Amino acid sequence: MDRLNYHHLRYFREVAREGHLTRAAEKLNLSQSALSTQIRQLEERLGHALFERKGRQLILTEAGRIALDHAERIFGTGEELLAALGDGAGAARPLRVGALSTLSRNFQMRFLQPVLGEVPLALVSGSGPTLLPRLAGLALDVVLSTEPHDAAAFPDLTAHRIAAQPVALVGTWDRMKGRDAGWLLETQPLILPTESSIRTGFDALCARRGIAPRIAAEVDDMAMVRLLTRADVGVALAPLVVVQDEIAAGTLVAAPGDLGIVETFYAITAERNFPHPALKRLPPETRFTP
Repeated sequence: MDRLNYHHLRYFREVAREGHLTRAAEKLNLSQSALSTQIRQLEERLGHALFERKGRQLILTEAGRIALDHAERIFGTGEELLAALGDGAGAARPLRVGALSTLSRNFQMRFLQPVLGEVPLALVSGSGPTLLPRLAGLALDVVLSTEPHDAAAFPDLTAHRIAAQPVALVGTWDRMKGRDAGWLLETQPLILPTESSIRTGFDALCARRGIAPRIAAEVDDMAMVRLLTRADVGVALAPLVVVQDEIAAGTLVAAPGDLGIVETFYAITAERNFPHPALKRLPPETRFTP
């Protein structure tokens, strides 16, 4: 079978964008008849009509819309290739960021703040077992996580410690009323994230104080922790970055004192010859406060 002629595909994309054969021909510096021939040859190769005429306009058929979607991705990938290998001729390469689906959205926004609006982003959420192989295979530029990766399984990856976030007891004003952490832990229903470092620290804290906690919910999604806490289901054990907006607005209140529990955030990257330039803006280790 004959291979696809990418010149034909490029001409088709221009006609589809213009919606008009004459304007596209002028832009491509071709005669209208030559361009029409190129489009017809592409249609014959694909076995489908790509346009239908409505007056002077060329309207994409369903097959045409599918072809245009593929054409945009094909030529977009070519521009990314030029950008990735540094000749400066291509479009800006997207920064492909993977993040644990349970990770705080507020933290992700803080991490991305230096490049927002300046670098195209491709954001993917998932679990470690799905994201780390993609990072190792260079399909992602960085993965955000609350724990370092298994170095034995992924020896070419590096975990950068980028933030340490204090964990506090947080709830509505009516539930908190200035009470201390000990009283809250002993008397209030608790909303607990299942994230390992937080849960380990919580269990150790309860063991030291001899507390048998009353658990209202165990949640693997920080966004859900926020919603349950705002709904006054109980007092949440959460990194302050998760509820920074509610604390700033006075919707939720953090109990005073230090529980001695910290959640650590990591940016995991792969060893590569052509890393994304935006990774140079990787934030240094910092301790976030709301």
